[in-house]
Amino acid sequence: MKWFKKFKATAIIFLVFMASTIQISHARQTEDVSVSVSAGVYNQYIFRGYEIGKDGLVIQPSIDVSYKGFSASIWGNIDTNQRNTKTATFTSEFKKGLNETDLTLSYTHNIKALAITGGYIYYGTKYADETEEVFISFALDILGKPTLSIYRDITNYKGTYINLGLSHSFPLYKGTTLDLSGSFGYFAGEGDYWRTYDKIAASYTGKKYRGFHDGMVRVGLSIPATRSFSIQSSIQYWFPLSSDAEKEYPTAGDIKDSYNPNGPVKYNLVYGINFTYNF
Repeated sequence: MKWFKKFKATAIIFLVFMASTIQISHARQTEDVSVSVSAGVYNQYIFRGYEIGKDGLVIQPSIDVSYKGFSASIWGNIDTNQRNTKTATFTSEFKKGLNETDLTLSYTHNIKALAITGGYIYYGTKYADETEEVFISFALDILGKPTLSIYRDITNYKGTYINLGLSHSFPLYKGTTLDLSGSFGYFAGEGDYWRTYDKIAASYTGKKYRGFHDGMVRVGLSIPATRSFSIQSSIQYWFPLSSDAEKEYPTAGDIKDSYNPNGPVKYNLVYGINFTYNF
């Protein structure tokens, strides 16, 4: 994807420009531009219920730049001890180190209590084919903060993922909050890639995978160390929402064949800590 290399370089230049702009803006005490830098450390990497990392610590740095509703971000995943899963296949070259770099561009428009966000995501993965998504989300600023997000893959894994999220924070002491959240996903695959496992044929020639997919509940604690620096600790519990999402079949190898061609959704406990600095 030669065109994307140019886009990636442009996005990086854009982020650097925005980061330098914030320094000037900060001196003028304007709030039009905001920049945040964060780094999370977790026991494993789960994406929409799929196991990406499972046997080693992962470090996930990111930088986000926002200006009048527009936002650009770069997010990465650094794995210290990756092992192959049904979803992620690694060679010895990629057993450790940076194995994913995602770029996101978006715009948010607010209508009273409703925030509508549309955008584009590029997934730069070393353990699977790189791909792209467009998305739109609707968030209501009411009790529970319900957020409905729709993602559509437009490149290598064509399909639609729908996620409903809920969250609420309880104030504790001097800015510290107890954060509760949960999400529930539905997936509808398109194209031959998403054909499910047929036991009779012993191959992925069945109907295309679709159905209730993954669920997640989270408990976190946010601690403002300073006006700009904060610490967030969290525990997430991931689980399948249907029997099709978790269904697996025995094989002779270490990795089983799953009904879902992209891998099963398993029961996983993810815990870790995230550090955020806001300029």
